[in-house]
Amino acid sequence: MEFPFDVNALFPERITVLDHNLTAGRKALGRQDPQRQIATVIDELGKASAKAQQLAAPITTAVKLQTNRHHLYLLKEGESNGGKGVAVGFLKVGYKKLFLLDQQGAHVETEPLCVLDFFVTENLQRHGYGLELFSFMLQHKRVEPVRMAYDRPSPKFLSFLGKHYGLKDCVPQVNNFVVFDGFFRDKSAVQLRKTLPKKPEGEIKPYSLTEREVVREEQRALPWPFARPTAPPLSPPLSLSSPYSRSLSVDSSPSRGPFRGNPAPGPHRNQTPHSQYIENMNCRARRTSSLNRSQISFH
Repeated sequence: MEFPFDVNALFPERITVLDHNLTAGRKALGRQDPQRQIATVIDELGKASAKAQQLAAPITTAVKLQTNRHHLYLLKEGESNGGKGVAVGFLKVGYKKLFLLDQQGAHVETEPLCVLDFFVTENLQRHGYGLELFSFMLQHKRVEPVRMAYDRPSPKFLSFLGKHYGLKDCVPQVNNFVVFDGFFRDKSAVQLRKTLPKKPEGEIKPYSLTEREVVREEQRALPWPFARPTAPPLSPPLSLSSPYSRSLSVDSSPSRGPFRGNPAPGPHRNQTPHSQYIENMNCRARRTSSLNRSQISFH
């Protein structure tokens, strides 16, 4: 793919690795910021890849590359276009957390390196550029093709993998990713999804112990009579018409024991000093009255 600007000046190496920074090398003195031109190359290659795969919209753009932790390997041919160079194709990879099915149908949670987009310009296909680009990525990432997952591979890409790497038997999945036989052989390559054990029905409670303590503290903080009693009263409260009922006040208790009746009359009755004084005065008055009656009767 040709461009009006110098591709060799943008990408000094034959294969350039781009990330979210969109930088391919040092900025030359007196030269404009190359990120805009690099973004143009990525966007045009992404559009061509989407058209070749008959997609509604490109899945590779400069903006998407800047917002994700993906790596884009861009291959150029420096001798073409009058020495300015041309963009041959690209390969985009990144790690994805996937839920896959193994050969036995068990759910597996894993985060492998995935091929997200792969494209070589149509007029330059079948010249070994795709194999050169893919082999460079494998060496750079130090990964085997069987340990990778492939996002919606085209029939051409599947034929490419089977021809050069012997990947033919794929494990059916419910999503758009394709993995091949051998992906689940190495226990270190995948991580089995751990399911939490279900609690027995007897242990299910309306709220936790911590919430119970919070409710108790809130009840203690409220002044009586707004606080809810922690235990039922010993006996029902007396009616207001009862002569033995006490008026509700801050110092009175909301729950009292049952009334035991009037104290038994007699000399052993408990008396206050005031009542005892009144009774003594009454006795003295009765004695004086009886003495006066006796003197009147004597005369």
